[in-house]
Amino acid sequence: MAEPPLTATRLAGDEARPELLVVGAGLGTTVETLWCAAARVLGDRFEVVGVDLPGHGRSAATDKAFTVADLASAVRKTATQLAGGRRCWYAGVSLAGAVGIEIALDPGPFAGVAALATASRFGESQGWVDRAELVRRAGTPVMVSGSAERWFAPGFVERDPATVDRMLVALSEADSRSYARCCEALGIFDARDRLAETALPLLVAPGECDQVVTPAVAGELANAAPGAVLRVLPGCAHQPPAEVPAAVAAALDDHFREAAR
Repeated sequence: MAEPPLTATRLAGDEARPELLVVGAGLGTTVETLWCAAARVLGDRFEVVGVDLPGHGRSAATDKAFTVADLASAVRKTATQLAGGRRCWYAGVSLAGAVGIEIALDPGPFAGVAALATASRFGESQGWVDRAELVRRAGTPVMVSGSAERWFAPGFVERDPATVDRMLVALSEADSRSYARCCEALGIFDARDRLAETALPLLVAPGECDQVVTPAVAGELANAAPGAVLRVLPGCAHQPPAEVPAAVAAALDDHFREAAR
């Protein structure tokens, strides 16, 4: 396995902000499309920097195998370089939320973590192997139709078609090899036996309507991690920062203020 190169993009705020918030996006999405609206709300307090997955958004493509722990190691290095001694926080969605679990287990520069639409294990390994093979063969556009159905709460496509279009275009433009490697990383990710070792304040925030990671599944994660807080986000599914940016911003601000006390 190899630690992949990841690219960081400032989404809001600047180095003068007293705290750094690093955010991550899930499989098939980019930090700019997923987090832009929530970052604008959070930018008064934080410098908000997004880190894209390999082959997504601004991060370079790779066909080398990596694990979720490798992604977390790369994120820690990026945060250490950017923090400059400031207090540092992390929030990730789905696969990037799994990165947050690895960070909660081995914090590095981080003081707290929020895991949105995230589980301690995502389904069965064979399903991820099958998806990786499909995308290698047919490309990421083959995932667009199914993702449009899974990602968003009922009515969101009609309420905000521009956001939906941007996110589905980003999915279709993701590098197929890198996407497949992300699938394989998800297929072997299983933190269930390690959650008792989490060392940071952890917010677990599922979407009320999420059928990928239901609130019940996310609740299992929260119950197993000492001191974790479960906060169900109403009116959204698997992409909370895009669907309900104000609610996500409020949840993160509350959690990190409480963690800083």
